Amino acid sequence: MPCLNLSTNVNLEGVDTSSILSEATSVVAKIIGKPESYVMIVLKGSVPLSFGGTEQPAAYGELVSIGGLNADVNKKLSAAIAEILESKLKVPKSRYFLKFYDAKGSFFGWNGSTF
Repeated sequence: MPCLNLSTNVNLEGVDTSSILSEATSVVAKIIGKPESYVMIVLKGSVPLSFGGTEQPAAYGELVSIGGLNADVNKKLSAAIAEILESKLKVPKSRYFLKFYDAKGSFFGWNGSTF
């Protein structure tokens, strides 16, 4: 159950968010090794956000997964998400952070129960 939450100060009006969601879903599933049907992507735009004291395009993300994360996987995910943010939203790779959480299944509710 990987879930990627992305927040950016970029205005998403006129942006093809469907392509961002689709590409991010595919990348996360492939790199972590989980089915796309388990991946959730949340994208929030126009979030008041300052990075390094400026409000130039920037983003913050958190990726939570039940297993599948490690140093090598996290590095690949960071690079892949940075590429999406840069190509689709013009957020420079140097202006985003991505935080990783490897969680227990019992900490996630789904379908009226937990994993």
